[in-house]
Amino acid sequence: MTQPLLRVENLQQFFRVSRSYTVKAVNGVSFSIYPGETYGLVGESGSGKTTIGRSIIRLYDPTGGKITFNGKDITGKMDPDTRAMLRNDMQMIFQDPMASLNPRKKIADIIGEGLDIHHRCASKSDRADQISEMLKKVGLSPEHASRYPHQFSGGQRQRVGIARALIMNPKLIIADECISALDVSIQAQVVNLMKDIQDETGCAYLFIAHDLSMVKYISDRIGVLHRGYMVEAGSKAEIFSNPVHPYTKSLLSAIPHPDPEVEKKRKSIPYDYASSGIDYAKGKEQLIGGTHTVLATDAELNRWMP
Repeated sequence: MTQPLLRVENLQQFFRVSRSYTVKAVNGVSFSIYPGETYGLVGESGSGKTTIGRSIIRLYDPTGGKITFNGKDITGKMDPDTRAMLRNDMQMIFQDPMASLNPRKKIADIIGEGLDIHHRCASKSDRADQISEMLKKVGLSPEHASRYPHQFSGGQRQRVGIARALIMNPKLIIADECISALDVSIQAQVVNLMKDIQDETGCAYLFIAHDLSMVKYISDRIGVLHRGYMVEAGSKAEIFSNPVHPYTKSLLSAIPHPDPEVEKKRKSIPYDYASSGIDYAKGKEQLIGGTHTVLATDAELNRWMP
């Protein structure tokens, strides 16, 4: 097996609110992403998915743990070469398309900013050609390059954000709910575009989403987050066909079914952490076959396994 492109080891991201209270948004999360694969992160709102993505790309300074990208440690203070490598080879598609786009810049300048900073264009015509080609790939028109973000719908603005990340041809793209603002028909178009670009360039994705059916479609491996802990991880076949952790079972049971007759018989499995008797802090990551791991104590694992 090749060396992982990204290795996250025991990542911690805490936010101090007051002298007596600290929010432990991410607490001891570990996973790896290999070149050309898609790793899906799922979990409810507030579970720490976006925080992990922002910590990896160094929008946040991690409280603890180690992040290795492309063979280099990017956890602490980086030298200029490492910082340039990170900015070239890792990009992020943000959840809120309007907040992540500069309202005073035209679309051409937003998408082409990375090209300008890292000197990726031989001439102005080359820059314009690259921007036009990327706009076509994400379902927009080259004429849109001269417009401003407020002149687009939410879905169109999200496609601008996707184009801005893809144009740098990075090795890793962190996609934070990148399709949540799109129409269902456009979601399939964008996800298929991402898969085509992955086949073409060999880039890897950290795909953060709530839509479990889309995560199942695009991901090779999946990590399930809850309350800042990685409670279960494995291939999509292992997670969807053999969930072990009670939270994972609850999450999967909430997926609606398109068949009305099947949907009538579907039963959601409730899960309440406070009354479950489970303590994530006391659990340990245990391998239960293949790449399938579960965060649990020995007693909990014996209780959950058939």
